[in-house]
Amino acid sequence: MGSGRDGDKAAPAPALPLETLLALGLDQRTAENALVNSKVTANLAAVIAESGIKECDKSVGNLLYAVATKYPTNALVHRPVLIKYVLSTKIKNPAQLDAALLFLTNTGPDSLDVEKFEEACGVGVVVSIEEIKSTVTDVLEENMEAIKEQRYHINVGTLCGHVRKRHPWGDAKAIKEEIDKRLAEILGPKTEADNIKPVKKKKEKPAKVEEKKVVVATSAPPSEEELNPYTIFPQPDENFKVHTEIFYSNGNIWRAHNTKEILEKHLKETGGKVMTRFPPEPNGYLHIGHAKAMFIDFGLAKERNGHCYLRSWKFMLVLFMQHLFTPTLLFDDTNPEAEKKEYIDHIQEIVHWMGWEPYKVTYTSDYFQALYEHAVELIRKGLAYVDHQTAEEIKEYREKKMNSPWRGRPVEESLKLFEDMRRGLIAEGAATLRMKQDMQNENKNISHLIHTLVISGVSIQATTMLIAWWILLKTSHIRLNISNAVMSKRKLNRLVTEKWVDGWDDPRLLTLAGLRRRGVSSTAINSFIRGIGITRSDNSLIRVDRLEYHIREELNKTAPRTMVVLRPLKVVITNLEEGKVLDLDGKMWPDASDTDASSHYKVPFSRTVYIEKTDFRLKDSKDYYGLAPGKSVMLRYAFPIKCTDVIYGDSPDDIVEIRAEYDPLKTSKLKGVLHWVAEPTPGVEPLKVEVRLFEKLFMSEDWLGDLNPHSKEVIKDAYAVPSVATAVLGDKFQFERLGYFAVDTDSTPEKLVFNRTVTLRDSFGKAGPK
Repeated sequence: MGSGRDGDKAAPAPALPLETLLALGLDQRTAENALVNSKVTANLAAVIAESGIKECDKSVGNLLYAVATKYPTNALVHRPVLIKYVLSTKIKNPAQLDAALLFLTNTGPDSLDVEKFEEACGVGVVVSIEEIKSTVTDVLEENMEAIKEQRYHINVGTLCGHVRKRHPWGDAKAIKEEIDKRLAEILGPKTEADNIKPVKKKKEKPAKVEEKKVVVATSAPPSEEELNPYTIFPQPDENFKVHTEIFYSNGNIWRAHNTKEILEKHLKETGGKVMTRFPPEPNGYLHIGHAKAMFIDFGLAKERNGHCYLRSWKFMLVLFMQHLFTPTLLFDDTNPEAEKKEYIDHIQEIVHWMGWEPYKVTYTSDYFQALYEHAVELIRKGLAYVDHQTAEEIKEYREKKMNSPWRGRPVEESLKLFEDMRRGLIAEGAATLRMKQDMQNENKNISHLIHTLVISGVSIQATTMLIAWWILLKTSHIRLNISNAVMSKRKLNRLVTEKWVDGWDDPRLLTLAGLRRRGVSSTAINSFIRGIGITRSDNSLIRVDRLEYHIREELNKTAPRTMVVLRPLKVVITNLEEGKVLDLDGKMWPDASDTDASSHYKVPFSRTVYIEKTDFRLKDSKDYYGLAPGKSVMLRYAFPIKCTDVIYGDSPDDIVEIRAEYDPLKTSKLKGVLHWVAEPTPGVEPLKVEVRLFEKLFMSEDWLGDLNPHSKEVIKDAYAVPSVATAVLGDKFQFERLGYFAVDTDSTPEKLVFNRTVTLRDSFGKAGPK
């Protein structure tokens, strides 16, 4: 007998013969698996019907299959458009399709901008095989050290990802084939070792990080948000539309509803302009989290070509009515005792350094009277009331979705109490002005702002609500969390005041001043912010490696190469006559032409040179590329040298000098290339510089409980080539084989000081360029 619940059964999928799917070019297994899933079968039948085709090439068929299986159900209205682009081969590879899907998912039913859509998914972009070959050459050269070290065990997928990042619409198969071909040319036939599968190291269990998700950089094609991160914000004339979605901490936004009539009135008065604000609190130095806020506030204003209005309660309602997007730099100075002029000056200066230009600088205290009057008006309209709950009680009632027992207080009574608060007749914290929030509403987004207002020396806690039908556009949770770092001003202040670090601009901190001193540019920081996206929720932990990746990407293009030896070991070249100095050329850029003098620097080569102590061993091995007794290595830009003798000090472990012979004809067979520095003139010591090496300040997220004791190392007597002597504050270099370095503010005319900005190699296994 039946259960009597036939109505609960899913409708049968439309019949779809296997031959129909095979005619689309799908392979047998894919087609058979598709027919087992009723939902996939139904979607495929709909796509085939909309396309009106019976057979097609395999490449087109696979894309149509992807449309049927991947297309978001909330954007089906655009599916015919997408199918049209696939059939016309304007969209012809999976990367383009993914970009198109993302674009259409965020596009309303009546607002498809064809030009922006085609730009977002690479329609019409042709990547020639010559371009692919050229880029493959560049990528392989940049990763040559890792390739020679790992040979055929190198991750080809990673190399392909680097190429696709530069050519997101390039043919993936052609990229893979070119890389395979070039690797075979570089490495030659596979050896027995190449055919042995490497043993994977046992992964250590990651430290528990408070249930936070670790986000790792990928090499996927750029998303719509990466191409234009501000597309998530609607245009002013679109704010009359009803948005029923309510999102909380997943990075999306909630938009309040406006009637079309109200919006049209505002658009007429304002010309459709919009505004943003950046309201830093001057109680410390800005950190990289503020860079994200600036990227949103100033960047959106710049992208929309808006105008600036002051951020104050006097204009707040008008501000949201008019939806004006233009940067206002406002200092929240409502608690003057905690403020320092140093912080205010720093904030203004660092905003400019980050590349943003505020229209006007304002202070909340300029508008206290207006704020007070607005608060009174809200009480009179029945939208706010005076409450006596403690902060703990407010939190408890909010969690239980309960109204405050004072919510129904008469308007006149609240007005009287609020006046008493203004006059200082009520004890501090005993009363709070609150909005009449709907505590049962599912929307948990913050729709009100809390300010401590100081009027005539008396503090008033006031929570003022934006009236619901005015425009509200608030990005949900823009906080940025980065591994092995602290982003709390309270914790940063403690690190500084307790002298765990050397001030707010300590290069180990992720304050913007610290990053700048370390040698990081505002361009790299903004690139990092753009890369992670502005809608990421605050339960995601970004690895610091990802920030370092963007720093390397820029410095690789902008920092000239030079040679510095950190821990010098003396090498005397016995077959070079005393007093002779050869003037050699070093390349500032890897691809510098031999005839371009402006891309070279002079390197003296004399009888006494210095190499890194770590580049010499008493015992050689197959996997060692440095110098050893009886072994030859190449000195960068110079000649091969062969170790002929070792001079010891007071103990067998104390090596004070190496004797070597150089090969002026460069006939020696070599395995390694070393950087070096020579005496510029016989008997004259090379240029001495101080070098500071920085590592992560914390070993884990347990900040003071897991401080890295080796987070800073100072090398007082490093040697540099003579051309470095002209470096000034702001100059950055790649010290070959060592990393990227920047001149520090502690430099003096007597001695240069360099900070290591970042190493050459990142944690994802990519070697820095040579």
